[in-house]
Amino acid sequence: MLDPVYYAVSAVMWCWHQLFGLLLGPSSGVAWALSVVFLVLTLRALLIRPFIAQVRSARAMRVIAPRLAELRKLYADDRPRLMKETKALQSAHGVNLLGGLLPALLQLPVFLGLLHVLRYFNRPGLTFEQNAALPNYVFGPDQVRSFLEARLFGAPLSAYLSMPQQLLDSFGGHVERFDVAVVALPLMLVAAVATHFSARHSAQQQPPDSPTASAMRFTPWIFPLGALVGGLFFPFPIAILIYWLTNNAWTLVQQRIVFSRLPAIPPAPAPVVTAAPALVPADAPATPTVTQAGGGGTGKRKRHASGHLRSRRRR
Repeated sequence: MLDPVYYAVSAVMWCWHQLFGLLLGPSSGVAWALSVVFLVLTLRALLIRPFIAQVRSARAMRVIAPRLAELRKLYADDRPRLMKETKALQSAHGVNLLGGLLPALLQLPVFLGLLHVLRYFNRPGLTFEQNAALPNYVFGPDQVRSFLEARLFGAPLSAYLSMPQQLLDSFGGHVERFDVAVVALPLMLVAAVATHFSARHSAQQQPPDSPTASAMRFTPWIFPLGALVGGLFFPFPIAILIYWLTNNAWTLVQQRIVFSRLPAIPPAPAPVVTAAPALVPADAPATPTVTQAGGGGTGKRKRHASGHLRSRRRR
């Protein structure tokens, strides 16, 4: 079912390896690593426009966040009306929730496709010669042999830390697990750091009072575990760690460039608070005043409750 994805991923990787293989040699580990790096760059270059649309949609959500909060309070007991008003408000401001998920939805098949292609270079249960005689989607037997013989600082690109020693030895020569660890561990750490900063930058762009803000608060600490746990305990080859690092480094740089060029988000209008009028007790007695001509002063004298005028104090 995913064969079209496998062929597409291997075709892009094959094109870049042809270029870097001419410069560095077909069995160069750096050439194969750069083919993985530029596979990521090719994909992310195609996703620039969807990413910008995703950013604009997220910024529009921040602008309408106060209004959405009012709608949730106003229609707390009317769920259908709340959904209708929310959808109308989002549509009026250009919010597209599906478009925001598009970059992630397109990257997942590429990640799975690359993982599958890398594992098929060295099929379990086959010797080096048997693997080197089989094609791997777009890659012919010559490219498969070249990949198996390639080393990045002494480690095969499809090797991983938990790989059985028997499978490590099927790369055309004995491979020490220490050599794999020397390359894999630094890649895991750097990839985790890049993931942390890219996730933190994404979380900072969420509206503080939005439903996703509380969930994304923990993503800068959860997402990096994928690189660490995957690299330590799961069959994540070195090339996948290179993919992970390149993808998150691109995301971090792209976020900073795009967010710095977009206009600032206008602050939400403060609620208008009107002062309540002073209340006068209904049973308070009226104190009418009369104006009396003559004499200095204000000319006004107050009456007693009985109705008689108060007498002036003699000087």
